[in-house]
Amino acid sequence: MRWIRAHDMAGRVLALPNQTPGILPRFGLTRDQVDRSAWAIDAGGRYYEGAAAVNRVLAELGGFWHALASAYRLPPIRWIEDRVYAWIARNRRFLSALLGTTPACQEPGVRCE
Repeated sequence: MRWIRAHDMAGRVLALPNQTPGILPRFGLTRDQVDRSAWAIDAGGRYYEGAAAVNRVLAELGGFWHALASAYRLPPIRWIEDRVYAWIARNRRFLSALLGTTPACQEPGVRCE
C-alpha cells in the first residue's frame, strides 16, 4: 500500500488494508479471499486477484508501470507472474520480517479490525 501511494501521484488508486472496518461486506469479499491474495476492483466493477490485481494497479498508474503491466497479457509472462505471486503470498510473513516492513494496520492513523 505504501508503494502504491508513493507512486500514485494522480491519486487514481485507493489502497486500503483488508482489515479496514466494513470493507469485506462492502466489496463482497471473504476473509479467506483477502488473506490469500491482493485484490483490485476497477471503476467498472471488475475484480482482479493476485498477480492480475497487481498488474491492474500498475496499469492504472500509467507510464512505465502501464507498459510493464501490459506484459501480463502474454500467456508465458502471466503464467510466471501468477506462480511468483503465489509463492510471495504464501511466504509474505517471512518476507516481511526479512525485509523489515511494517504491516499497514500497525501504521499510525490506520483503522483496522
